[in-house]
Amino acid sequence: MTTSFLPTSVERAILHLFEDLGSPFALKVNLLWRAGQWDDVARLSVDPKHYLDAESYWRDATASSIVRKLVELPTTIDRKAVAEENFRISERMCFRTNRRLLPYLSPGLPDTDEGVLRYLTRARKIARRILGPAPDTCLIKENSREGTLRYAVQGRFGPGATYADRGMLTTIPDKMSSSPTITPDARFYHFPWWDTLWAKACASSGRVPSYVQGNRFTTVPKDSTKDRGIAVEPSINLYFQLGYGRILRKRLSLAGINLAKGQDIHRRVACEASISGRHCTLDLSNASDTICTNLVKLVLPADWFEVLNDLRSKKTLFGGSWHLLEKFSSMGNGFTFELETLIFLCLALALDDGSGHKLEPGVNVFVYGDDIIVPTECSKAVIAALSFFGLTVNDSKSFVDGPFRESCGGDYFLGVDVRPHFLKESPNEPQQLISFANGLRRVSSTDSERMACVRRAWFGILDALPKPLRDLRGPMELGDLLVHDDETRWRPRYRSCIRYFKVYRPARFSRIGYGNFKPEVVLAAACYGTGSSQKGIIPRNGVTGYKTGWVPFS
Repeated sequence: MTTSFLPTSVERAILHLFEDLGSPFALKVNLLWRAGQWDDVARLSVDPKHYLDAESYWRDATASSIVRKLVELPTTIDRKAVAEENFRISERMCFRTNRRLLPYLSPGLPDTDEGVLRYLTRARKIARRILGPAPDTCLIKENSREGTLRYAVQGRFGPGATYADRGMLTTIPDKMSSSPTITPDARFYHFPWWDTLWAKACASSGRVPSYVQGNRFTTVPKDSTKDRGIAVEPSINLYFQLGYGRILRKRLSLAGINLAKGQDIHRRVACEASISGRHCTLDLSNASDTICTNLVKLVLPADWFEVLNDLRSKKTLFGGSWHLLEKFSSMGNGFTFELETLIFLCLALALDDGSGHKLEPGVNVFVYGDDIIVPTECSKAVIAALSFFGLTVNDSKSFVDGPFRESCGGDYFLGVDVRPHFLKESPNEPQQLISFANGLRRVSSTDSERMACVRRAWFGILDALPKPLRDLRGPMELGDLLVHDDETRWRPRYRSCIRYFKVYRPARFSRIGYGNFKPEVVLAAACYGTGSSQKGIIPRNGVTGYKTGWVPFS
């Protein structure tokens, strides 16, 4: 059977992969594919708890996952509608949790539990110890053991869209050339904003900030069964949200949670835990959308809550009307990731009441967004606490016992990496074919049996490449600029004792010339770090062409 959403050579390679995996489950996927039952293919999954060895699980996981995230898969599922329904469900959950937690904002009321109050007190003390005083947007002084520290919250621009900046017009000069947007509760940030070069660029053309009620809901692709709901923030709010997010990140790092290296740390700990069983890995469903406002108010120190509460959007434009939010902040808010890391860390550490196992961040407790790793003996207490505060542990991605652990994109079965490759886009161009071939090789290069399973598919993908590009072979460290292969197939050149590899790299870019912007905007953008190229600014996804060339590799 041939499909219209994949090149013939790619589909043939996928079918060869199903055949060579050689398991009954892979045969089932093969038959569903040939019958065109795309909804069934998209919903397939495997449970590692049902497997006794790593290789059997890897084969079935590869068969079920290879096209799970392929958004071109022609299912009948309305992925946007699924994301919108998840938004409604999350808001209802937050409403119920807000109502349940309301009495704890005024201790002593009849509906409060003394044990919960003590637990929340510990969580709040931990948050205060990690965060310290909330810095203002102006330079302030802060006392610490190391002496007097000086902090300043400096806003910054993100790479994506804002409430008024959409599509390709999301570069820093574009954002400085449009009318800034801000929510009414963030009006006090007008004053520090007017001291920025961004504000001066706006003043030069007579533009002033406009008030909007909140953010707007939109969706982005996630996988073949659903989209991900996000909220696009007003530009001034987002500018300062990102600044405070950076401060949260720094203070979490001082407490032992290094978010810059968090993914690597979590993968290492998950790998070790799959052997020793000392830690469990927990994953939350719709984590940022189910952190309700009262939970944040109960855990954060008052000064931090006031600052973040002013900067967040309290309403979302959803379905053509404004919706008052029960959640505290959406995915798309500039500090949501750091805030959820802090909240989950404090809830985990607060379980240590001094009478049991010592919990220490970065030692036996690790949090990266909604990926949580805690000692196995604490798992029931952590899950119970998260559930009480309205958070849902994803049972299909959380592992307390058994030989499997998963965290931050790392899947391990008794210490063996069993992460399958996910095809996320239809590979219609050479660079996409190279990426697909390399993905199959990465998940099989350390095991001869795995390599035998993907060999025919790998060669089939390479056959779709023009011969000059097929011959570009080199090490994995160069990424998807070339085809990963054994060292015997490399063809490097040497110049002045430096080794060079021929690669297929981006060569043409859609640029927005500086001549399209006012001089004040160009000056401000340069100070914000847009680069010194005289050719202009490259927008997101601005690559328009590729060519072969040589790059050094030591």
